[in-house]
Amino acid sequence: MASVLVRLEMSESCKFKYIGCPRLYVNLCFCEFISKAYVTMQQIVECVPNFSEGSRSEIYNAIADSIRAVPGCFVLDVSADEDHNRTVITFVGEPEAVEEGAYRAIAMAASLIDLEEHEGEHPRIGATDVCPIIPVRGITVEECVAIAKRLGQRVGDDLGVAVYLYGEAAATPARRSLSMIRRGEYEMWRDEVQTNPERKPDFGPAIPKNWGATVIGVRPFLIAYNIYLNTGDVTPAKKIAEAIRFSSGGLRHVQAMGFLVDGRAQVSMNLTNFRKTPIHRVQEMVRKEAARYGLSITDAELIGLAPQESLFDAAQWYLQLDEFDERQVLEVRIGQETAADITPRAFLNATADGTPTPGGGSTAALAGALGAALTQMVANLTVGRKKYAHVEAEAVEIVRRTSLLQDELARAVKADSEAFEEVMRAYRDKTLSSDEKEEAIEKATIMAGEVPLSVARWSLEVAALAREISKIGNVNALTDAAAGGIMAQAAVQIASLNVRVNAAALKDRELSEKWLEELGTFERAIEATSKEILSIAAERGGF
Repeated sequence: MASVLVRLEMSESCKFKYIGCPRLYVNLCFCEFISKAYVTMQQIVECVPNFSEGSRSEIYNAIADSIRAVPGCFVLDVSADEDHNRTVITFVGEPEAVEEGAYRAIAMAASLIDLEEHEGEHPRIGATDVCPIIPVRGITVEECVAIAKRLGQRVGDDLGVAVYLYGEAAATPARRSLSMIRRGEYEMWRDEVQTNPERKPDFGPAIPKNWGATVIGVRPFLIAYNIYLNTGDVTPAKKIAEAIRFSSGGLRHVQAMGFLVDGRAQVSMNLTNFRKTPIHRVQEMVRKEAARYGLSITDAELIGLAPQESLFDAAQWYLQLDEFDERQVLEVRIGQETAADITPRAFLNATADGTPTPGGGSTAALAGALGAALTQMVANLTVGRKKYAHVEAEAVEIVRRTSLLQDELARAVKADSEAFEEVMRAYRDKTLSSDEKEEAIEKATIMAGEVPLSVARWSLEVAALAREISKIGNVNALTDAAAGGIMAQAAVQIASLNVRVNAAALKDRELSEKWLEELGTFERAIEATSKEILSIAAERGGF
């Protein structure tokens, strides 16, 4: 097999590995996501925005980096295609993080991509052409629709981008179909949006801008799959696409078009329900249709990511493994076994190595998050118990509040390290004048102090909730409530050290004094709260 050149220029934070199939790449960030996040996230949302730029790596990498900058967003794949002049970015995370990541990506694309200058094989209507939200785990379609609507409102109001809702989020049946919204592409939209009522966006101004419009919606998992033929004539590819797509009487859940890519005919497809129309069935129909023209399939490519199940289905069909069980796959079995190990080894190893980050500040945030998790656990052990029905409403509210605090503190684990690294960059930057360096150091130091100050504030709230649940919660879990309070106290004490050292380095003495005054309040309050929690637990638990 001829070697394939990777046409993507990757930033250091996103490295790809060629794995032996033509033009199929696995983003190594996916491994990090699986090992560090997948097993701990309560809700997982996928977002797969498509951008109208596939040749200038500095642009699509800048968009990808804007997503990576959002705590809790994991960029799994960046697939760029010069002929289509289009890049597909796949990222995942919990709902709030994904919503923010999508907004920043749309904003970045609008600032960098001009549709008046864009040419490519793929239909498009905007810089961010389409932005689908996909439920993966622990979240409903309805909740994803709410995300799409909030995102659309914000993009329209704050960025001035015309937004159309599609799929499950569509406001009208006519807009459920992406192709209907994108009819005539950017050029027709530009000419009609101010005069044609059917073009009125769901959010944002009905005014043509050179960033075009963005289509945001909710859909099931979609597989972008392309098949290449042994011809440089695009006509057979277009005829085959017409034969296999559902809209022309072909296979259900298949969208298809014919293109000429790198001098080769390509049948480009979106498979919208791989369980009902699997990949191998599509592959064989394309093979049979190609044979009518004396052609054959040379190779195929996967754009972005595909569910493991869809590839197992294809392997099982082609290998005729009627009794196949996915647990027979070595990596699957390893993953299942290692997922049971909840030890946070990655964080422990990163803390123990010879680098300054993560350090005490990140550990303080983790301690606070663990305190919140313990408190939430006691509340969950109280909810739904007949014996504690009279305090159910209070316990449910503690569950809600500790969940929010846990998220904030978890994000602060990374934020603290990033803040410290920014201070170091400011000190080391030799390109700055003395005044510029002083200003950069002061700005970075403020951030390095604000993060642990927030950690102390949130951890004090955790302790207050631990006190409340220790008063009313399940008596069998009182030691856990006490442990939650102790972890919160440790978080405040550790965060206090970081705040004080940064306060001492500040030039802004007024801000420094304000920090220290607030910190003193936190320290006195956490000491009193911790003693109260231990006293309540001992009294109710009889120890």
